[in-house]
Amino acid sequence: MAKGHRSQIKKERNQNKDTRPYAKLSHARISAQKAGFVLDAIRGKDVQTALGILEYNPRYASSVIKKLLNSAIANAENNNGMNPENLYVDECFANKATTMKRIRPRARGMAYRIEKRMCHITIILNER
Repeated sequence: MAKGHRSQIKKERNQNKDTRPYAKLSHARISAQKAGFVLDAIRGKDVQTALGILEYNPRYASSVIKKLLNSAIANAENNNGMNPENLYVDECFANKATTMKRIRPRARGMAYRIEKRMCHITIILNER
């Protein structure tokens, strides 16, 4: 009842591998909801348009996502040999990460909890 030789299993896994260029940022100090607002603005756009949107977006998340998008473009050029003019943002999403819990002292010895939320941001590019 052996499932197959280990090298054969690895070959099959590598054949099904997604080869689109991507960049991930783990534990970004932004809530997933706030990062999602900026990611919604660039989803489906070509990378030059997306960089322009991020340049003039006033939200804090846009500066972090702009760095990540530049990293994904560099990955596409160097690792996959793709032309940056033909790239567009295929997928982008922010998933919840761990939350830092802090305490705020209140009156009569009470304490309120402050939750500093974080997220994992992923940008996946593709060629047109």
